[in-house]
Amino acid sequence: MFHEDAPEPLASRPRPPRSGSRPPRRAAFLATLFAVAATAVAGCGAGTSTNPAPPVGAPAAPGASTDPAALNSRDVNAWLDGLLPAALERTGIAGASVAVVRDGKILTARGYGHADTGTDDGAVPVPVDPDRHLFRVGSVSKLVTATAVMQLVEKGALDLDADIRDHLDFTPPRSFDRAVTLRHLLTHTAGFEERVAGLIDLTGTGTDLRKALATDPPEQIYEPGTVPAYSNYGNALAGYLVERVSGMRFEEYVERNVLGRAGMTSSTFAQPLPPHLRDRLSNGYDDASAPAVPFETVGVPPAGALSAPATDMARFMLAHLGAPAGGAALLGAPTLELMHRPALDAASLGTLAGGPRMTLGFFEENRNGHRILGHGGDTSYFHSHLQIYPDDRAGIFISLNSNGRGAIDSHELRQAVLSGFADRYFPPARPLPVRAVDAATTAEHAAMAAGTYESSRAMRSTFLTATGLVGRTTVSVQDGGRLLFEPGPLSDSPARYEEITPNVWREVGGQRTLSMRVADGRVQAIGFDSAFALLPVEPARSSALAVPVIATSAVVLVLAVLSWPVGAVVRRRLGRAPRDPAGRTARVLSRLAVAGAVLALVGWGVSIVSILGLQDVPSAALRAVQALQLIGLLGVLPAAVRLVDDIRRRSGWHRTAGSGLILLALAGTGWFAVEFMLLAPDISY
Repeated sequence: MFHEDAPEPLASRPRPPRSGSRPPRRAAFLATLFAVAATAVAGCGAGTSTNPAPPVGAPAAPGASTDPAALNSRDVNAWLDGLLPAALERTGIAGASVAVVRDGKILTARGYGHADTGTDDGAVPVPVDPDRHLFRVGSVSKLVTATAVMQLVEKGALDLDADIRDHLDFTPPRSFDRAVTLRHLLTHTAGFEERVAGLIDLTGTGTDLRKALATDPPEQIYEPGTVPAYSNYGNALAGYLVERVSGMRFEEYVERNVLGRAGMTSSTFAQPLPPHLRDRLSNGYDDASAPAVPFETVGVPPAGALSAPATDMARFMLAHLGAPAGGAALLGAPTLELMHRPALDAASLGTLAGGPRMTLGFFEENRNGHRILGHGGDTSYFHSHLQIYPDDRAGIFISLNSNGRGAIDSHELRQAVLSGFADRYFPPARPLPVRAVDAATTAEHAAMAAGTYESSRAMRSTFLTATGLVGRTTVSVQDGGRLLFEPGPLSDSPARYEEITPNVWREVGGQRTLSMRVADGRVQAIGFDSAFALLPVEPARSSALAVPVIATSAVVLVLAVLSWPVGAVVRRRLGRAPRDPAGRTARVLSRLAVAGAVLALVGWGVSIVSILGLQDVPSAALRAVQALQLIGLLGVLPAAVRLVDDIRRRSGWHRTAGSGLILLALAGTGWFAVEFMLLAPDISY
């Protein structure tokens, strides 16, 4: 559900977290999930996109062959066999399942590694069987949901551009006059902020789609149709519309009308799995040496609950390529064409439309001049990606059942397979000249772009706003009007970009493109992936200000707490008289405030790490932390009284300086708490 495409895990930095798409190992994932860039469901991640294709006129991928290999079963099997076994061994990923289709047929389906390593019970390891073993595909599920929506659009039961409230039995959040439509939901432009609660559950609890959507829904923070911001909530809303209009549960509708018609007889959205499929599910692992994890229940099933074998995902690809293996077309040709083309244009997105865009469910993931539509998906432990080449009548699906030993092993392995497939079988036909922008214009545009940015997939109205301080991107200007992104979009490394057409930039030496929307001489947004954008950081929330303030304040307050017992011991040993009782009340109250602020910082740290690890934190605990934070904030008043009293009494420079530092530290933590919503009445997340 992370999609890097994502913690879509539904999904990952400005994920790279589509379901996302690139949730790393759990520990690393906690730190970067919503800086995604897109953790990530931990079950519904969106996948992260591959390198988008260059615009018309761009050169071939550096080092890419222009002589394609023959895409037949013999060659692709040899290529996969030479790549994946060694990669699984190197990364510690337990197993992989892959399928490739071409010209209306399943060209190959391969299993590598193990669906059951035998680590838990000492049993004989079970090799992955791509036809038998089901993998959790995370946010790739969203393609099935979008297909179901388009079936009802094709029948006239749903309208892509009508207000979704016409069919709902509850009112979703709305902060703007413009109505939210199905087009917005399927393109991740409905404007909803990220939500974590209920995304993934490991206890086997059942799901209630309406309750999950209507209880504590995320705020709408962007005007619909204007900002790509990956949303599991938005896709789940689309699935609920299917349920409302069809008159049957979402899971039942897709089983009958999508999975069944596509011949996907071993696939299901059911949670837990039905008995006849339960023993066919691959285990999920942190890495190949770790024990198997419990079944992951996705709280919003349309966004990431699908379990399927690779051969069924091959049948789904064939259906979208117009050659259904199940015998019945999922959609008519005109509807397929509508679903596969970009769904928003410059009238809505402005100049962001010059970069990669969403279709009605798919990400544009073009490479080497070939049109590629895809979607990635991540749960906490499974990582998948599907791509179809509509013009070349081909497709590839890969799913992994482990995170691997490294933080981004699963992401890098998927990208190696997807990019390798494109470069081997669909290299650029010919290098084309780059269309240049004059130096003066580029210099002007580069200067406007310089600054600090954060992902559009974010939390802006809750106490998790502070997580936005992690994973930000700095953009600076280099010689020649090039831009240096640190780190680069969908990457952990710096990347340089050069302008190739007005407001469209391409990675130097690569194929990734991004687009910029400018207004009043400032960059409003940088679109770097179909459902993700970078937005300028508000000055008051800049890391350069907020991090030093909270870090310095925390150090001062902790040192103050440590000084209390030390001071008491020193006074006792030196036989000093007790402190003057005058001003005692202010001193006691300021100490209570210091203790409250320190305990609040600890409480927030523990709570946020737990939440990003997809563990529920009781409301009572969050309210208690807020109470401690409020005590610290209110303590500014007695701390000020104490400082004035020390100055008036000429208590000595060291005591006066200490009182001043404590006042500033309490004010600093109080400012941070107010600015980053730690005291907000709403503690939903």
